Amino acid sequence: MEYADISADYTRRGGPTELLPVLTQIRARVKLEQELGGQLIYRERQLTHLTDLGKAVLPMLERALASTEAVRRRAREFQQKDVAPLAIGLAHSISASLVLEPIAEIRKFVPGLHVELREEPSSRLVELLLEGEVNVALVGDLDEKPDRIDDWALFEERYVAVLSASHELADLPAIGVEALREAIILGRANCDVASKFQRLCFPDAPPNHIHSSCRDLHLQHLAAAGLGIVLAPAHMPRLPSLKALPIEGDPVWREVRLLAVQGRRYSPALDAFIKVARLRDWSVHTRSSVHECHLEPTGTSA
Repeated sequence: MEYADISADYTRRGGPTELLPVLTQIRARVKLEQELGGQLIYRERQLTHLTDLGKAVLPMLERALASTEAVRRRAREFQQKDVAPLAIGLAHSISASLVLEPIAEIRKFVPGLHVELREEPSSRLVELLLEGEVNVALVGDLDEKPDRIDDWALFEERYVAVLSASHELADLPAIGVEALREAIILGRANCDVASKFQRLCFPDAPPNHIHSSCRDLHLQHLAAAGLGIVLAPAHMPRLPSLKALPIEGDPVWREVRLLAVQGRRYSPALDAFIKVARLRDWSVHTRSSVHECHLEPTGTSA
């Protein structure tokens, strides 16, 4: 039986036609059988069929073929500018709310924009930038960065105390540092201003951390339950049941910065995002009022 007949016979029996060239062409099949160490097809006149090995690897071959076709399709879309990927890194204390309007703006003139948001510690984001895993990153205070990283200051903001409206300190116009030292402070893992708070507000003893999380929304739920105070950047959206109070003297400020790799060719999406971010008026995030900007209640937590 010729290989064309094998293909026709396998098709009649319901085999996936897209895999027939892989399994029945002489060179491809022989090479594949050599690599796998066994025969894939039995040739028995009109009873040609897959061997046990062929049956075992068929699902994997199907997945491999589908993946290959997906890669080819995505490559065609990318070359034709149908897809414009943009991976944005956010430090743990940077809310995604900061990038929503810039993304919406560039989507108007960058067709096929595909955004991926990735949250990591600032130092890890620098590594991901250099590795090409993210295209741009927003971070807070950064102790050091490689020379290859470009950075632009976007705005400065103060840190505030976020607490339940029923908290014993909630009716104060501002919270004093001494009151913070006596209160339970909900600890944020990988906080980029922890050392600054320690130096400026808790020089003699660390804050009283009983509860902690790496997720701001988790911390807010803990605060809403009356379990402590969150020290958060002023721009951070919050649950409606929470209040944000200034800290007396505004002792802790930080700068929000935009990072990208120096000398690397920008894609249209990345170029547009950097331009929009650098030219944007960020005063809405640095306004003096801290009693606005609420999170909508949801049934899930981040």
